[in-house]
Amino acid sequence: MSRENVSVVLAHGAWADGTSWAKVIGPLAAQGVKVLAAPLPLTTFADDTVAVERTIERASGPVVLAAHAYAGAVIAAVRNENVKALVYLTALAPDEGETVADVFYRTKPHPMAPKLAPDKNGLIYLPDEAFPAAFAQNASKEELLLLTAVQRPISPACISVKVNRPLWKDRPSWFLMAEQDRMISPDTQRFMAERMHARVRSHPVDHAPIVTSPGVVVDIIREAIAEVMSG
Repeated sequence: MSRENVSVVLAHGAWADGTSWAKVIGPLAAQGVKVLAAPLPLTTFADDTVAVERTIERASGPVVLAAHAYAGAVIAAVRNENVKALVYLTALAPDEGETVADVFYRTKPHPMAPKLAPDKNGLIYLPDEAFPAAFAQNASKEELLLLTAVQRPISPACISVKVNRPLWKDRPSWFLMAEQDRMISPDTQRFMAERMHARVRSHPVDHAPIVTSPGVVVDIIREAIAEVMSG
């Protein structure tokens, strides 16, 4: 099987959109991999799952699903048989019966982590100052401007739903543990990765390695592609 036969579907997390994958898409596409970024509405968990499933339908051949942050829970909810591997990039992985909030708030937050609460419209925005302080402290000024400008709010309905049996119990998974993450505790990441029996790749990166350390991200996705190709 060649790389042209494998598709990669990318799912962004809260307070982001598909542009956050720009530095990941290019290197993968340059190797002949079909890459699609799923547009998550961040309105309800079910809506986000459907968005990923519809993107998978547009892919071809076996699929590697990669997720950042909140979207880790979403990719584990899909049931498309073409999905052959999962890649978690400092992502959340609730187990059956847990919510995203359960794992996100499992440990004491980092001192630089923002306090999050819904606004008058019931949506949770990340405060502008949280992008350089906790979300992507290793980002350049230009990267921070873009992240702040395009952020999409998340609804509490996304993080308060108990999930069903996660797909990572039935597919091989990889986990990028971000040692400098100020949004999701590295201890929580380690806890999730170990119970997933994921292949852990630990690096000194922040919460947004898809922007600030794309080479590390691409390498892990390529690992998953290689395994799918050999299967």
